[in-house]
Amino acid sequence: MFAVVSPTAYWTAVSLGAVTCAVLCYTARRRPGPWRVVVARLVGLALAADIVAYTVGLVVARTWTAETSLPLALCNAGVVVAAIACWWRVPLLVELTYFIGLAGTLQAVLTPDLAVGFPHLVFFEYVVGHVGIVLAALFLVVGMRLAPRPGAVLRVFAITAAYTAFVGLIDGVTGANYMFLRRPPGEWTLLRLLGPWPWYVVSAAGVALVLLTVLDLPFRRGRSAGRHAPVAPG
Repeated sequence: MFAVVSPTAYWTAVSLGAVTCAVLCYTARRRPGPWRVVVARLVGLALAADIVAYTVGLVVARTWTAETSLPLALCNAGVVVAAIACWWRVPLLVELTYFIGLAGTLQAVLTPDLAVGFPHLVFFEYVVGHVGIVLAALFLVVGMRLAPRPGAVLRVFAITAAYTAFVGLIDGVTGANYMFLRRPPGEWTLLRLLGPWPWYVVSAAGVALVLLTVLDLPFRRGRSAGRHAPVAPG
């Protein structure tokens, strides 16, 4: 079902990312200070470098096309949003990073579709981009305590729906199939569990709303006590 050419290297990298994330989040909560801003910005720089390397690599290889290479897939957009969120920690961007990272990108980490192996450049781009978004999401929200604000679920859902409509428009103009809005993917993906095209788009929206609600549950009690922190300290 899921393909990864170098499974040992891939899962080793994912495990290292998970351990790094856990250590950073634990340390950030136990020993808060200006160093957290530095770490967040380093993660942001790594994500920005990843999307630039991806684009430059396609251009150099002369494989860049408007139909396949624009950074419009949700994970590609997530890299850009997460990079900006790590640098400036704008509350809305932090919320988008958290919910998209854990509701969407985490699935791509756990069910990879990676046609090249270690040490190919695309291998590193995939790992850094996907693991980096999840790390950013958890470090910002768990480590730096930038909890989602009231109404975050509906806000993120509405923005995601609007973005999906925008991508659908781009698909129609270019003939592309970003986010699989015009036709189903050729290979097996989790979308197969959500029904045939185009109904899986509606099913995916329902699943997304459920996942966003579940991810928001840990913060509801803190909000009722007035303890949410929308702005990063320091």
